[in-house]
Amino acid sequence: MAVEVDVDVALLKSEIKKTYASVSAEPEKDFIFPTGGAWAEDLGYPPELANVPDVAVESFAGVANPWKLGRLEPGERVLDLGSGAGTDSLIAAQMVGPEGHVTGVDMTEQMLDKARTAAAEMGTTHVEFVEAEAERLPCPDGSFDVVISNGVIDLIPDKDAVFSELFRVLAPGGRMQIADVTIQRPVSEEGRRNIDLWTG
Repeated sequence: MAVEVDVDVALLKSEIKKTYASVSAEPEKDFIFPTGGAWAEDLGYPPELANVPDVAVESFAGVANPWKLGRLEPGERVLDLGSGAGTDSLIAAQMVGPEGHVTGVDMTEQMLDKARTAAAEMGTTHVEFVEAEAERLPCPDGSFDVVISNGVIDLIPDKDAVFSELFRVLAPGGRMQIADVTIQRPVSEEGRRNIDLWTG
């Protein structure tokens, strides 16, 4: 059952795509949120960050550090929800090793292009990047041991649909390592309709 949200969801998704296409194309630009490798280092990212190609790291736009919730085990199957330019996916690929598998899902074509370029540069063959939306994942039930996500779920109005999908694709006993933005007080009707507040 979809949650009713007083925002034009199609317009919101279009604006989010524009914002993150800009992060992909112009990573040196000043955004209202921090980006890039220095930001990932400030967040205390794991040492595997050093092996991720600059083409991915320069467009990193996470909000916190999902790796503080734990490292991945060799052989695990991982979903990176909102994988962007691939920084977290490529860190995950190093942790799970070639016996594991990582699927990065994002809805921004430009970010996916960067992620695929970075994976090829690393020579990583056990990671794939798929264009899709979080509310409709093109993945079989129970296909992942771990879901990671960094700064994505807050952008999606229908959180129930997202978590329903995440629970669907997680294997029994699977876990989530999510870093995201939360609010402490209800948002006004006017605020919920303000696309700029959703996208940045």
